[in-house]
Amino acid sequence: MKKGLILVLALGLFYTASAQDTKIGFTNADYVLSLMPESKEVQSQVEAYEKQFSNSIQQKYQDFQAQVAEYQQNAPTMTEQVRAEKEQELQGLQQSLQKFQQDAEQSIARKQQELYQPLYEKIQNAIDKVAEENGYSHVLRAEALLFIADEDSGDISELVLNKLGVEAPAASATDE
Repeated sequence: MKKGLILVLALGLFYTASAQDTKIGFTNADYVLSLMPESKEVQSQVEAYEKQFSNSIQQKYQDFQAQVAEYQQNAPTMTEQVRAEKEQELQGLQQSLQKFQQDAEQSIARKQQELYQPLYEKIQNAIDKVAEENGYSHVLRAEALLFIADEDSGDISELVLNKLGVEAPAASATDE
C-alpha cells in the first residue's frame, strides 16, 4: 500500500515537473519569408520562368485559333474526307495545347519549389535555433492555430526575423 502511494506521488510530481518544462511558441513562416530580401529575387525568377511558358502558350493558342478560323472559312468547300481529317487534326492540336499547358504548370510548380526550398530551410534552421535558445519545446505554424489567448505570448516570428538578420516592420505578424 505504501509503495503504491509513493508511486502515485512520484508519477504526479514527474507529470507536474514535465508539464512545467513545456513551452510552446508559434511563428508564421510565410510572413518571415515575405520579409526576406531573397524572397523578392526568387519571386522575380519564378515570374520570369512563368512568362516564358506564358508566351509559348499564347503563341500556340493564337496559331490554333488561326487554324480553326481557316477551317471554319473553308469547311463548306471541303470534301467530307478532308473535313474529317482537318477536324481530327484540330482536335489533336487542341489536346496537344492542353497537355503543354498542364506540363508548363507542373514545371512552374517544380521550379517554384526548387527556388523556395533553400529559403524555407533557412527559416526552419532559424526557428530551430530560436526555439533552442529560448527554451521552446514546441513551435507551431501560426496558420494552424485555431485559438490564441494572447497573440503575443508565444509568437517567435520577430525572434526568427532577428536571427535571420531581417528587419521587421513596426507592426507584428499577427497584426496583419
